[in-house]
Amino acid sequence: MMFEIGEEEGRLDVVLSQILEKSRSKVEVLIKDGYVLVNGKKEKRSYQVKMGDSIFVSKKEEEEINLIPSNIPLDIIFEDSYMLIINKQSGLVVHPAPGHKSDTLVNALLYHYKIEKDDTLRPGIVHRLDKDTSGLMMVAKTEDAKEKLSLMLKKKEVKRTYLALVDGVILHDTGEIDAPIGRDPNNRQKMKVTKENAKDAITHFKVIKRYQKHTLVECVLDTGRTHQIRVHFEYINHPVTNDLVYGNHKNTTSFGQLLHSKKIELIEPITKEKLVFEVDPPKEFLDYLTQENL
Repeated sequence: MMFEIGEEEGRLDVVLSQILEKSRSKVEVLIKDGYVLVNGKKEKRSYQVKMGDSIFVSKKEEEEINLIPSNIPLDIIFEDSYMLIINKQSGLVVHPAPGHKSDTLVNALLYHYKIEKDDTLRPGIVHRLDKDTSGLMMVAKTEDAKEKLSLMLKKKEVKRTYLALVDGVILHDTGEIDAPIGRDPNNRQKMKVTKENAKDAITHFKVIKRYQKHTLVECVLDTGRTHQIRVHFEYINHPVTNDLVYGNHKNTTSFGQLLHSKKIELIEPITKEKLVFEVDPPKEFLDYLTQENL
């Protein structure tokens, strides 16, 4: 779809939301994923649209994948009329993509629950965990809840705490990693600490336990960048243990990086109820910690 800008001026996400009659969160996904071109090139959502600009919105390739409900078991920690808190198992992909069309968390949600669907492959998904990261995730059951939860994340009104086993022994008890993260130009599947086309990223951590060759840390994120914990700990030369993408491992376990979303704290955006949930890591994570010479 091609649009010539007449009188409309302002931020790209705001203008496009009005033109397409879609929520800003949906438009932001289109812009972020590269489906929007302004005068033939990609722009940030904050780009100021001017009279005479030409905006092209391409059809999302992912929309061609049918969403198929799948009977995949889910561990539900909390549910009300508007949202869910799920304890995601390691190995479960969050949303469909080529290679994972019917075996994802989204497919499971559509089987077990009535989730309001928009025109993307991420119905209900407010934030995601990597495939091999386990633990707590928020899921919206309505579009209104999705909008509100997404805004809360942006405003840092949701506290998320992670547990990670990292390589090497960290000597200081606490730390802050403040380093911008962007797409790795040499490998588009990876992120890296860089100043090029990057966003601010801050990770706070404290040491829970030191082993002979590893350290168990608890992390709290000020930001929620893609692969943030994995990228930041690689950056300080303590990659997450068993991380095949960012670590130093050629041989690893079958369950991937030892990273777990341990705790979520928030005010439910509709009912205003204070919610605090905490879950232990999965058995394979805990078993790994009992190894000799760890």
